[in-house]
Amino acid sequence: MLLNMNELLKVAKENKFAVGAFNVADSNFLRVVVEAAEENDSPAIIAIHPTELAYIKDDFLEYVLTRVKNSKVPFVVHMDHGDSLASIMRAIHAGFSSVMIDGSLLPFEENIAVTKEVVEVCHKIGVSVEGELGTIGSTGTSVEGGVTEVIYTEPKDAEKFITDTGIDTLAVAIGTAHGIYPKDVKPKLKMDVLEAIKEKVTIPLVLHGGSANPDPEISKAVEIGIQKVNISSDYKFAYYKKCREILATTELWDPNTINPECIEAAKKVVKQKMGLFHSIGKAQIYREQKQAPWREEFL
Repeated sequence: MLLNMNELLKVAKENKFAVGAFNVADSNFLRVVVEAAEENDSPAIIAIHPTELAYIKDDFLEYVLTRVKNSKVPFVVHMDHGDSLASIMRAIHAGFSSVMIDGSLLPFEENIAVTKEVVEVCHKIGVSVEGELGTIGSTGTSVEGGVTEVIYTEPKDAEKFITDTGIDTLAVAIGTAHGIYPKDVKPKLKMDVLEAIKEKVTIPLVLHGGSANPDPEISKAVEIGIQKVNISSDYKFAYYKKCREILATTELWDPNTINPECIEAAKKVVKQKMGLFHSIGKAQIYREQKQAPWREEFL
């Protein structure tokens, strides 16, 4: 079933779990996320970055939407790090049920103005909007980018940002980075910042750069009040690690003989993350509530 982020995370917030947002860049990774969600009866978010959309093309979304609409598990199809109103409009026309507008590198008031403009357009047609305040670090291993020095989200700014923009979810900066951390780097999330933000705001909170962080820290963040955790590098790494093993030890060349083991390796990582987020088995809650089609709430 296809939902927007409001419907998906409202249930997560009420039932104290988080939902994984897994970046998808082709049909193999779509299979990983959808099959893992169905096998574990877990809600999931299919996230697609503008660079990924440029690669897979808009027509691919027809396949994505057909696949998730026919599933008994709830999904959101989400534009990750939309960088302009133009990229947001492209996502809307392609069929995304949720978008993120990333104005985090802009001055505070400009970020508010850009985000508010997107909210005003999207809410008229039932598409939920995620904004970002503060910056996510970069390990140099991800297409999503990031900055050298993290700017942590100020709790008082978060409160004003939400009020002035009308966003549905807020991505906060508490010390994560996009990509896989170098072996000599040990990330440490600032839980006190997250707790202070949580005291100020009521909308669902999002953690970007969820890959390669210690499980106890992610678990603690979910306990405090994170409802959406973005995962990309961890499960893609598992997929291509298995792919390299197969290609290094065989003369296989057909995708249907190489990809199945890679898909299964990646699904193991996705399942582990779903367990960490406490989302396994939670799809049943959505079926029991028999939620209306996602657009009706806003029409």
